[in-house]
Amino acid sequence: MAQIGKDIKVAASLLNTSKLVAIPTDTVYGLAGNAFDPESIKAIYAVKGRPMDKALIAQTDSIEKVRTFVKEFPKAAEKLAAKFWPGALTLVLEANEKIPPEMLAGGHTVGVRICGHPMTLALLGKLDFPVALPSANLHSQPSPVTAQEVDAQLGDQIEYILDGDKCDIGFESTIVGFTGEKPLILRQGAIAAEDIFAVLEA
Repeated sequence: MAQIGKDIKVAASLLNTSKLVAIPTDTVYGLAGNAFDPESIKAIYAVKGRPMDKALIAQTDSIEKVRTFVKEFPKAAEKLAAKFWPGALTLVLEANEKIPPEMLAGGHTVGVRICGHPMTLALLGKLDFPVALPSANLHSQPSPVTAQEVDAQLGDQIEYILDGDKCDIGFESTIVGFTGEKPLILRQGAIAAEDIFAVLEA
């Protein structure tokens, strides 16, 4: 089984050497790998048994870092980020050439998020790259909210689980797309649609 611990330096070291690490977020635990490294991305799909046509979300710790791997950060997206980041909001934006095709499942957009978990924000601040971060579960299985639940599903396939205690929210982020003429809610999650539209229309 995987080692479970609270050492951010261990997690950062593994991620810097293209290993996968399970980490906490404010919603559910995620399976993290270097989002700029095609081999790490392929490993995430393999460990989860995730279909390759399902794109991955990238997470980092600042809007400044997000701007380095997207083509544009629209004004409407800026409004939502200012209100809900760090938090349970994923924005779908046009990816630039730094994001490998393996992240994008044949498309040209990438979901980006800054989560509100202090341990993961501290970890991401130590990295020079965003992490690909789908939920740390086997495909179609329940999303884990504790390190022990991650270990039960993925413990024989990863080395380390960063234990940030039980996740606060327990279900996934709301996803808003910015690739058409108007913002579009692609998945209703922890943030209600009416709260999204209230910010956009303000």
